Amino acid sequence: MSKTILMTASLLMALAVGIGAFGAHGLKSHLSDEMLQTYKTGVEYHFYHALGLLLVGVLSISMPSVYLKWSAILLTAGIVLFSGSLYVLVVSGIKALGAITPLGGLSFIAGWILLFVGVWRKFPM
Repeated sequence: MSKTILMTASLLMALAVGIGAFGAHGLKSHLSDEMLQTYKTGVEYHFYHALGLLLVGVLSISMPSVYLKWSAILLTAGIVLFSGSLYVLVVSGIKALGAITPLGGLSFIAGWILLFVGVWRKFPM
């Protein structure tokens, strides 16, 4: 489990760099300020949660847990749903894709809560 999480986190970090660079260099002159900010929000959340996924992978080495496994799954799903929907919305102009974004936000929240539960169960007070 740890290897898969760490490899996924590494790939998602590399993608965040590439997608961020594409926005900064390839899209900047083609987007309104509002759309550029939307794209940047997607990249920021992508980075934050890929780093979080890396943390979950490191923690899962010493404390394997079904909670950490699901935390990783939900953080990954959040990146795809939240950031992915913003990327596609900006590039395609299809505003309806914005309806998917909150599902990604909920996935992020659930992933962080499951990390909390996994740590709490491993080290109860």
